[in-house]
Amino acid sequence: MANTVDADFLALPLSALSDAAIDAAKAAGASHVDVRIERTRTGYLSLRDAKPETQSDESNLGIGVRVIVDGAWGFASSPDLSNDTAKKLALSAVAMAKTSKPLSTDEIKLVSEPVYPNKTWVSSYKIDPFLISDSEKKDRLASLSSKLLASSSVNHTSAHTMFVKEQKHYADSAGTSTTQQRVRVQTQIEAISIGSHGFEAMRTLAQPAGYGWEWMDNSIWDWDSEIAELPSLLAEKVASPSVEPGRYDLLIHPSNLWLTIHESIGHATELDRAIGYEANYAGTSFATPEKLGKLKYGSPLMNVTGDRITEHGLSTVGFDDEGVAAQSWDIVKDGILVGYQLDRRIAAAVNKERSNGCAYADSPSHVPIQRMPNVSLKADPNGPDLKGLIESIDDGIFILGDKSWSIDMQRYNFQFTGQRFHRIKGGKIVGQLKDVAYQATTTDFWGAMKRVGGPSTYVLGGAFNCGKAQPGQVAAVSHGCPAAIFEKINILNTVSEVGK
Repeated sequence: MANTVDADFLALPLSALSDAAIDAAKAAGASHVDVRIERTRTGYLSLRDAKPETQSDESNLGIGVRVIVDGAWGFASSPDLSNDTAKKLALSAVAMAKTSKPLSTDEIKLVSEPVYPNKTWVSSYKIDPFLISDSEKKDRLASLSSKLLASSSVNHTSAHTMFVKEQKHYADSAGTSTTQQRVRVQTQIEAISIGSHGFEAMRTLAQPAGYGWEWMDNSIWDWDSEIAELPSLLAEKVASPSVEPGRYDLLIHPSNLWLTIHESIGHATELDRAIGYEANYAGTSFATPEKLGKLKYGSPLMNVTGDRITEHGLSTVGFDDEGVAAQSWDIVKDGILVGYQLDRRIAAAVNKERSNGCAYADSPSHVPIQRMPNVSLKADPNGPDLKGLIESIDDGIFILGDKSWSIDMQRYNFQFTGQRFHRIKGGKIVGQLKDVAYQATTTDFWGAMKRVGGPSTYVLGGAFNCGKAQPGQVAAVSHGCPAAIFEKINILNTVSEVGK
């Protein structure tokens, strides 16, 4: 397992640059200074019908300096890593803070955090994907795609993989200094059917995760078995009937439920959004602070945590971008809202004693903002396996895989679709359906959760592309959850709804 930051990143003058910026900013009047030196390398490869379509390999390297002067923010960044530039950035950030002070509506304060000098952290992965040849990556995707194309039910395939290595050195005027490296991989392969039925598609359920290229062998996710099963599932979907709208019990697989968690819980419990500080990008939240400890978010079976410590989590770090150590905490406990996501500024604004480590910037040219940690629904330690969940349903639908979604600006009214919809009758799967969407309000949906699967049903899902802020930033985040049953949820037919 990799346990060291790459030597070429450590060879950069990290401490010298951060010291130069901190000293210059303090001398110019800053009460707080933090510096990030970041390098993010992103690789991408896509194939169409087992043939290469797109490939890229990009790196972003730079330094960002953030300051507080007289209670106002200042920030400056540059791709140039030199001591002179670091000093100039510090002075520019101080000047920006002084200029913006008359326009500030509140005084910026940060809650305190212990000092962590000279700390190093590396995510849990084995094989650096950037050390795997392009031909080997292409051959793996092409082999899986070709197996799909060998079926008469598959007309076309698409396949893509994205892999990221993020390296970050952070230092601040309190004395914290951290250097971190994390790696993540996302791969999706889709089978497409085109004919008299029109267009239908079905893709793999494998989730993005904080692994290296070992994610693409069968030791973690059984790619070969899923690819072997996909053509027959797609053929069945093509021939399946369209759903009859109505209310059904839903068994939702983690490959779909993670996205519902992300949109209806993850974004709703960002405290900057809940207090209205974040509003222009995707709105605010119904889960406002006066409801803390009172709001019945869901059924008593609902226990949701936030964390930045889950192994292989996409939001997992050793320290956040304000030097706060990674933690785990409750967001919903026994169905009641009990916690939020915090960075140091928002924590101070609402009189909390400590941030829970949710600051992140996606590049050195962006300021850190409050971003989502891993937000996960706990499994029932004594809950049933997937077979037991299916057998407990008399009349329902089993939903797997994510697809499209829609949610309002308060994170309250939503509609989600999926990849696969299996009809359940009398505790048995009796075929597939199509054109299915489920619709609810957040509290009604989670209040209808009547059974939670056991640990064997738990999967860590997530996304690379959670967007927030203006200018927009993108962050990777995981959401673990078990399969769960939701009682009498409203089902729409997506075809009949078109044009209404």
